[in-house]
Amino acid sequence: MISLPAPLVTTREHVVRWAGDLRAHALELDADPEAIRRHLDLPAVRFLAGHEVPPDWQRAGDAAGAGPAHGLPTLERVVVSEELARGDAGMMLASPGASMCGALLGVLGSQEQRDWVYGRLAERPRWTCFALTEPERGSAIGEMTATLTPDGDGGYLLDGEKRYVGNAARADVGAVFARVAGTERLGVLAVLVDTADPGFRAEPLPTVGLRGAQLTHITLERVRVPAERVLGAHLPPTRRGMWSIVAVFNQLRPSVAAIALGIARATHDYVAEHRRLLRGRERETYEELGHRIDAARLLTYRAALAVDRRPAAGHLASAAKARACELAEDVTLAALGLFGPGARLDHPLLEKLARDARGVEFMEGTRNIQKLNLFQGLHTGKVGRP
Repeated sequence: MISLPAPLVTTREHVVRWAGDLRAHALELDADPEAIRRHLDLPAVRFLAGHEVPPDWQRAGDAAGAGPAHGLPTLERVVVSEELARGDAGMMLASPGASMCGALLGVLGSQEQRDWVYGRLAERPRWTCFALTEPERGSAIGEMTATLTPDGDGGYLLDGEKRYVGNAARADVGAVFARVAGTERLGVLAVLVDTADPGFRAEPLPTVGLRGAQLTHITLERVRVPAERVLGAHLPPTRRGMWSIVAVFNQLRPSVAAIALGIARATHDYVAEHRRLLRGRERETYEELGHRIDAARLLTYRAALAVDRRPAAGHLASAAKARACELAEDVTLAALGLFGPGARLDHPLLEKLARDARGVEFMEGTRNIQKLNLFQGLHTGKVGRP
């Protein structure tokens, strides 16, 4: 196992204690995604509300979500995500904070833009969203139809649709990708949007797994984007579109693997607690799954370290995400089998874990996409061969 630095060990000890609070409200949130608003004072939620904020930013006030801010490298995100997802992935994903929008700010944002976003997050618990995926087109940047039309004053008018965007119906600030009217691939920009502005509408979608994330359909009709909210204006065009998306996904993909890993561990723990007597093949299955969880954790930690050392090194993260998602599905389905017919009715938390495990597959690219990315790394020699 990878040895964690002392500060990270301390962080882990805290989040392990807090994870139980998330588990206590898992089924409540699954039934009502808005239940997260009743639990903003939980230590884990307060932590997540600021954990992507730069370390020199101090949140003000005594309201829920106030307190020290935490800037996390990839490995720390992985440790936090694994332990809190072991508590409940839905509660973790439903919590306010900078999340993916914060990662994008770290790649493309100017100091003024960071101040604008983090200043709002410092006032009270607020949600953000990251709007890339479009109906019928997914995240294929070459087929993106959301459009930025110059307004004549240095800004843009934003039109289009986005789909499957987590927390968008709750968000105060969104990062939206769109194509500048009349341009090709390099014309894609990311912009910051105030969701209270006219023309921005967000409607939650019905979902089965990870319901706390409240996936949303966004409609954008002539939403005004001032020049100061265009991300990456200080960078070359080649580093604003696909480059920024890849950079953000490289940072966050190990965390998605860690969420799947946390779901697998939670399920394994559930079996240990509720099926204490396992014999023969059942015992072998349980122990084999435990070994696979340990192996997936080591791969995920190594992937996180690779990205921390070199942000472009995302191929191992793809391997970790594909392996962890497959593992989460295998563990949850095997656990249901160990409890026999009627397990989904008799063990609602286990049934929820099985639904959530399937949901993680569709975060940050499906398994086929991850395998293609890994193959590219092997083919080009960017991933070491045995």
